[in-house]
Amino acid sequence: MAISRKTFLRVLGGGIVVAAGAAVAVPRLDAMPAVAIEGWKGPGPAETDPRRRALAWALLAPNPHNLQSWTVDLSRPDTIVLHVDAKRLLPQTDPFSRQILIGHGCFLEILAMAAAADGYRADVTLFPDGDWALDKPVARIAFTKQAGIAVDPLFAEVPRRRTIKSKFEARALDPAHKTALLAGYGAAALPLTIADEPGKVERLRTLAIAGSELEMNTVRTHKESIDVVRIGAADIAAHRDGISRKGPMIWALRQTGQMTPEKAMTPGTPAWNGGRDYALAGYASSRAFGWIASADNARTTQIAVGRAFVRLQLAATALGVALQPHSQTLQEYPEMAELRAAMHRETGTPAPATLQMFFRLGYAGDPGPSPRRALNSFVTV
Repeated sequence: MAISRKTFLRVLGGGIVVAAGAAVAVPRLDAMPAVAIEGWKGPGPAETDPRRRALAWALLAPNPHNLQSWTVDLSRPDTIVLHVDAKRLLPQTDPFSRQILIGHGCFLEILAMAAAADGYRADVTLFPDGDWALDKPVARIAFTKQAGIAVDPLFAEVPRRRTIKSKFEARALDPAHKTALLAGYGAAALPLTIADEPGKVERLRTLAIAGSELEMNTVRTHKESIDVVRIGAADIAAHRDGISRKGPMIWALRQTGQMTPEKAMTPGTPAWNGGRDYALAGYASSRAFGWIASADNARTTQIAVGRAFVRLQLAATALGVALQPHSQTLQEYPEMAELRAAMHRETGTPAPATLQMFFRLGYAGDPGPSPRRALNSFVTV
């Protein structure tokens, strides 16, 4: 069914389109396709290899732009060799692949949790073939059966973990939740800070908004995001990765030709303005921010940051605290240098220390899981 731009008036909730004065019901209007989120159920009963079972959980790890930029080699018995997928990088906004490696750290942490839940110890050797490059592995993981191995209590939160991109509820971060997150954080070498004082929050919010606007107004960096936006249920189902845009309003904008990659690249269009407004509304609703810093920026440190961050996010999930990373003002491309330096100053991260993760904290409803590719799509051998 097509609706012309002239006759299209508005979209209401519940899958009802109002056009030319008549209400037309559209069943499950542009809902998240089931095939795109089936991975959140975990490994199926047919998966008997403990490595594949652990990988089926690890693929749920948070990662930049939901690119899921990992590949694994299972050709050696009881071993996983983890690589970066060279076709799934962010060269414009993450030119040194720092964020990509953090995502791999998240992957490794959930992998180890999942292995333990199945009764296996996962021994991780980072960069086994020397300093990381695209043609060298990130890690080699050896699986060993171990009786009585402890199951990490945070593992139960893996299928419930969400990255909340919408507005937060209009309430401050509960002091008890702040205390619990700080007390439970175990990565002493990677300091965690949570700021909820209104003046501090406003200064951080201003910088985060400026970074988001700069990235959107820099054509090459904005295009990198738009290239992985999946618009509508069919596109989401076909790719099962990237940034999903779906729902009644997106459906309506697609019908009228207003939601296309080209429109999303053009300032002033509904697609471009909608993306900007959505992001900025999230920051405007934020009452607390947190960040993780490191003394250096070594590749092993980036992996450690990912492992620490995903544990923090799982702990937040257990408490009912919503969390969304902000990457823009931490990125190392030239146009962002001034804002990046300002964010380092505001967070008290002097050189040569590195601000590795920055995120907002609050409360929100469950938006549902994000798409995930099938396990076999990143198993190379």
